Amino acid sequence: MKKDKKNHLDFIIDKLTNSIENTVSGDSFQTEVSTFTTKDLKQSTKKNGWQFNWKQELANNSREVYKLTIVNNPDIIQGLISFTIKSDHIYMDLIESAPFNLGRNKIYEGVAGNLVAFACKVAFQRGFDGFLSFTAKTKLIEHYEKTLGAYHFGNHLMILETKASSILVEKYFKNV
Repeated sequence: MKKDKKNHLDFIIDKLTNSIENTVSGDSFQTEVSTFTTKDLKQSTKKNGWQFNWKQELANNSREVYKLTIVNNPDIIQGLISFTIKSDHIYMDLIESAPFNLGRNKIYEGVAGNLVAFACKVAFQRGFDGFLSFTAKTKLIEHYEKTLGAYHFGNHLMILETKASSILVEKYFKNV
């Protein structure tokens, strides 16, 4: 059996918002997270500026893949996440903001935080008390400790436990 390679994630938590915020106007837009399907693949390719191979993620039967969209605008993907349901927690395999939500000229802030909060929410729903883990790039370990309240468990492993996950879920999903 081939062992899955662990990706060292390097997403940036630009801002923890209540949904996602337009960087120019400051307007807030409610979001929804839904299952990413083969129909969504055509707009999420490397040719379109996406960093990861989402077709490969979707083909991996051990992973669940979700997309973040703005309510009433389901055709424009703001970000993607894939994770694996483990026996006692959720392991975040990949997370990516849409190319237009990266860098100095990004359109929306809060995408990555929104997706991490969703994974935390699922970790509560599955009976894992919000426990979530992921592998981080070295230069971002401190960033995740400060912005997400994650613990650096050792090596590159980051863990969000119940309290940190609760804060994120409350921030993004208080109306749910």
